[in-house]
Amino acid sequence: MTTSKQSEPSVPTFEHSSFEEPGFQWPGPKAVVGWLCLFALIALAANLIDPAYLDPAHGKFIFLIGLLGLWRYSNAATHYLRGMYFLHWRFPRIRKQVERMGKAALPSHMYMVVTSFRIPAETTYKVYRSVFEELQKLPVGATVIASIVEKADEEFIKRIMKETVVARRDIQLVFVRARGTGKRDGLAHAFRALSRRMPMDDAVVGVVDGDTIMLPGCIERAVKLFAYLPNVGGLTTNEYCVVEGGKLVKQWHTMRFVQRHINMCSMALSHRVLTLTGRLSFFRAAVMVDPQFIKDVEADFLDHWRLGRFQFLTGDDKSSWFSLMRGGWDTFYVPDSHTLTVEHPPDSNFFRATRQLMYRWYGNSLRQNFRATRELGVRRLGAFASYVLYDQRISMWTCLMGLTGSVVAGLAFGIQYLLVYIFWILVSRTIVTLLFFFTRHAVDPSYPFVLYYNQIVGSVMKVYSMFHMDRQSWTRQKTKLDNSGRMDALLNRWSSKAALMSSIAIFLGVISALLDISQL
Repeated sequence: MTTSKQSEPSVPTFEHSSFEEPGFQWPGPKAVVGWLCLFALIALAANLIDPAYLDPAHGKFIFLIGLLGLWRYSNAATHYLRGMYFLHWRFPRIRKQVERMGKAALPSHMYMVVTSFRIPAETTYKVYRSVFEELQKLPVGATVIASIVEKADEEFIKRIMKETVVARRDIQLVFVRARGTGKRDGLAHAFRALSRRMPMDDAVVGVVDGDTIMLPGCIERAVKLFAYLPNVGGLTTNEYCVVEGGKLVKQWHTMRFVQRHINMCSMALSHRVLTLTGRLSFFRAAVMVDPQFIKDVEADFLDHWRLGRFQFLTGDDKSSWFSLMRGGWDTFYVPDSHTLTVEHPPDSNFFRATRQLMYRWYGNSLRQNFRATRELGVRRLGAFASYVLYDQRISMWTCLMGLTGSVVAGLAFGIQYLLVYIFWILVSRTIVTLLFFFTRHAVDPSYPFVLYYNQIVGSVMKVYSMFHMDRQSWTRQKTKLDNSGRMDALLNRWSSKAALMSSIAIFLGVISALLDISQL
């Protein structure tokens, strides 16, 4: 039996130290023109509306705003205010206290678990180069555990380490060969390799995706928090992105990272960050070597009242979060620890790519949502985190009520209702976009439109995912649960369709009742 020799990837040029941290930038000439066009569009929409519909004393105004709208926007305002309080007041004080601890805040040893599968060579080089450079600057011993599939990656990573790590014998590199059957298997093999090294309890482990580049100071800023927050078992970092795609998909991704930043800051105020992002998160070594934690990541599952028990293929970050919460640990967010993720959209078409990604993300969230509220409860989650989880199930419907109601009202009562809705979307989403300037992330005048697209299409994907929780796949590996031909799988498929259509019928019935269509 003969095997063909795999060629090593060529080493691209990359200087990690010259990388500038992304963040807020003043609008350039094109952005200024974009903002002017946006404000002109809002003014045009306002001129098309009958002034009576914008009078707060008018009954139609109350109909258009209503208690539902006030509830939704109050939720968004609560998250924003909590997030800005944490970002600009609470966390800076935590950082000052941590820095006063000096070297005592550093762990005894630093472990980095890096998973790579079907990652372009240039991205692999940047990721491992950033890992080694960060560990080179960290004044503690370190071990990099690389979970790889191809033999060529092993030689490639050794070359990167050789050219990056200088005069540091306390930095070691360990390889774990995964089978390529999924990220969960690769992580479990790496975690067991970590356990065999018997790390000290005060050691820290970073888990890095193969497409996540660490910016200067990322590791040190994050790991110091564990000494100051003794009940935090895991924390995640502030992400920016570089997108390999068209301008529209780039703006969609960057807008989502702004929203992520706000929500993470809000939840960190309660020490209840609801996901430990798989791109880069840090854990206490005592947590990572727990056999139950490894089992949760490797073979997590959900018992569903209608679909029965099925295994999770994706969402390892949700599984690690759930395992920590069940074990009594808190979770946290470090806004000044920055990473840069290289996003490779699964499709060249914007609509197909975003739908695929949202289907995977929202499916993972909903699967863990139902289990967390059932098994952890308010006592473990806390009042605010519990409210957020329950609200996630409701918001997918309420986000669709405005569009559905305005379209039906426009057809039934007059086009003015639809025009007012368009005007309200333009104004409200523009205000939200302007508030993004305080998050220290980049902001673009296209965000109001991307925000609305994300709201409507995202809500549709959430509704679909909620009734098809057993259907899941990886966008990179195309791994799926194969239940074709099984009678129970066919029954589940048809019952999912029936439940979905019944829910849509009820939703439209509620809209019709609110608009009093029956009196036409």
